[in-house]
Amino acid sequence: MSFYDKLKALNIELPVVATPAAAYVMYVQSGNTVFLSGHIAKKDGKPWVGQLGKNMTTDEAKLAARGVAIDLIATLQAACGGDLNRVQRIVKVMSLVNSTGDYTEQHLVTNGASELLGEIFGAQGVHARSAFGVAQIPLGACVEIELIAEIK
Repeated sequence: MSFYDKLKALNIELPVVATPAAAYVMYVQSGNTVFLSGHIAKKDGKPWVGQLGKNMTTDEAKLAARGVAIDLIATLQAACGGDLNRVQRIVKVMSLVNSTGDYTEQHLVTNGASELLGEIFGAQGVHARSAFGVAQIPLGACVEIELIAEIK
């Protein structure tokens, strides 16, 4: 089953790639490695605002992280010239979770993205990962995730 078949089976339509909100680009390729800029969680087209440990649950933020993964896949497709079949491997995911000092489930929030990447890319989607709790994310978003991939 192709990556596109998996997206279709999960009823996922890739969105239009976002434009940068500041002085950066959405991705940079160096050799066969593509570095995707951080993507923030969105709900209804707006930043998905919330802070874990204060006004948002782990389950809500896990859904937000899954949504970020969908946006990252759209950007990765653009980086691959429109063909996700060029993806060799998802190498690394780094997740920033807007959380209070005593919140400790950042890894569970990030599973929302990691699990979807595994579903779509199979063994090629299994990746190294970091998940951090941070005091704030741009625009008050609950989650920001960046991704590194190898393409052919």
